[in-house]
Amino acid sequence: MSLYLLCLALFALGLYCLLVKKNLVKKIIGFGIAEYALNLFFILLGYRHGADAPILSTDLNPVSFVDPLPQALILTSIVIGLGITALMVAITVRLYDKYRTFDIEKIRNLKG
Repeated sequence: MSLYLLCLALFALGLYCLLVKKNLVKKIIGFGIAEYALNLFFILLGYRHGADAPILSTDLNPVSFVDPLPQALILTSIVIGLGITALMVAITVRLYDKYRTFDIEKIRNLKG
């Protein structure tokens, strides 16, 4: 149960960075923290104490297996998150080249 609370705290930290911080780089870092907190939470949902990976075990008892579905979904989520993060970094670099600042408030006030 404490691991779930730690995932919640990590997600809250990432959400705080996304909503409160004005710096675009800090927002990207907050997005990464929130994303990996969700990934960790879903991995923890599929974990069973004392269970084996289905590919490594020769026992056919399904009670002793770890659920592989969350692991496969999180691998897909990591790849998609990497693509989104790369896009956010590219947009941030373009905004910095144009406005010479990472601050959202200054970018909003500038014309150009």
